[in-house]
Amino acid sequence: MRKNWIAKASAIAIVVSSSLNAQVLPEHQTENQWYTDAQSKLIEKSTVNNSFKAKNVILFVGDGMGISTLTASRIMQGQLAGNSGEEDYLSFENFPHTALVKTYNVDAQTPDSAGTMTAMMSGLKTDVGVIGVDEDIERGVCSSQSGNEVVTALELAEIKGLATGVISTARITHATPAATYAKSADRNWEDISDMPEDATECVDIADQLIHFEANLEARYTGIDVDGIDVAMGGGRRHFLPKDVAFNSADASSEIEGDRTDSRDLTAEWKELYPNGTYVIDQTGFDAINTESEGPIFGLFNESHMQYEADRSNDIAGEPSLSEMTQKAIQKLDNNEKGFLLVVESGRIDHGHHAGSAYNALTDTIEFANAVEMATNMTDSDDTLILVTADHGHVFTIAGYPKRGNPILGKVVPVGSDEATTASDDMPYTTLGYTNGLGYRDLGTETDADVTYTLDAAAGRQDLSNVDTTTSGFHQEALIPAGSETHSGEDIALHAQGPGSQLVQGVIEQSVVFHLMNQALDLVNE
Repeated sequence: MRKNWIAKASAIAIVVSSSLNAQVLPEHQTENQWYTDAQSKLIEKSTVNNSFKAKNVILFVGDGMGISTLTASRIMQGQLAGNSGEEDYLSFENFPHTALVKTYNVDAQTPDSAGTMTAMMSGLKTDVGVIGVDEDIERGVCSSQSGNEVVTALELAEIKGLATGVISTARITHATPAATYAKSADRNWEDISDMPEDATECVDIADQLIHFEANLEARYTGIDVDGIDVAMGGGRRHFLPKDVAFNSADASSEIEGDRTDSRDLTAEWKELYPNGTYVIDQTGFDAINTESEGPIFGLFNESHMQYEADRSNDIAGEPSLSEMTQKAIQKLDNNEKGFLLVVESGRIDHGHHAGSAYNALTDTIEFANAVEMATNMTDSDDTLILVTADHGHVFTIAGYPKRGNPILGKVVPVGSDEATTASDDMPYTTLGYTNGLGYRDLGTETDADVTYTLDAAAGRQDLSNVDTTTSGFHQEALIPAGSETHSGEDIALHAQGPGSQLVQGVIEQSVVFHLMNQALDLVNE
């Protein structure tokens, strides 16, 4: 009660102070929209929830969603709505609390997703390329794994009796989602075919997902858990045997599985959870009964799921990130104790690696839609929502374009209708990359990955007669590389709900775990 009184008193003080200032400031200043909008934002932030304990926590991770990606995406979102764009906000940018997060790994200045997500899920930083283990491990050496495993927030939530879920637009065995449930000396050990012959004591990531419940109960004698309630994403090939005849009998596709041990892990999952629901396409997804008792397992693509821009081109159909988020919450909130849900937009990262700002920004906007879906479905009084990234990219916003200039377009300066030129007398785009495959003009092509079938074309190109706003345009890159790289810059953390007031300042990435632990009391010390 006292905390609420303090919040209300603060809001009143701001209003009184504004009234006094209004007697000094001219009317054209105090009635200016910029002035009044800023004042309203301050009042909103002074009346936030001051509780520290939550019933539910949702962690959203935009893979590769650096600060420049947020800026460009909000502008693109606004421009798609018919506005100039700069004044727009992604849904989570309206959250009351924000911090900057340092992303380096123990052994790397510029990180990867395995080390960064392990930090967020376990509370300690680790090396590049390893999952669910500490820094004392040697990457790729199975014998170094034993004794260095760490416990994740998802495991702790299971032990506490909360409902749990992990969803991703990447392969569900990929580094970011895998760091919620797996322990691996190498992020690439997604199935047994990816592992060295001498790694006989280690278990592949797909196997660990299927047998998560049994593994957890075996590791901690005396506990009783019910397993992950919702797991959805891509990566079906890592769960199926490398057997053409077998896969051609599967309604999903005729793509070969990767497993060389002849095991069908989807069949093993169905045997473990006879009351569960396994789905592979939009039709199956739409038919899911979230009120049923069993868990949900969705594998919607043999590899990564489609970019958001490509989903309408897929005959079988894949659900959007927003739809998966909605379905997951509908399932998880059946647990009266609460839930922990981890949501990853993995293809933001892949769009950047391919040098396609269009796909990276389009998937970021859909990611923001998923956050908005979760915000609308939950109560900020009992649900902490954290929105962050694992790392950034070498993605730049440059030049001096006038306000409202198409974010995917060429730089047109204030007072001109013509694109400005660089010292080489050629125009250039607002968005670009420091390294990568470089310029492509693929017209209306929406699949960013097609660029990997072509040779690198880094360096300057004459864009005078090129429409750079099309979906198939890939930005120029300064340094030629087979794939654009991550950056070492800080990323943002946005928060709403109980405990969100602790999200402030500049923090280590491992603090994200401790925010979830603080809210849910996962560790009773």
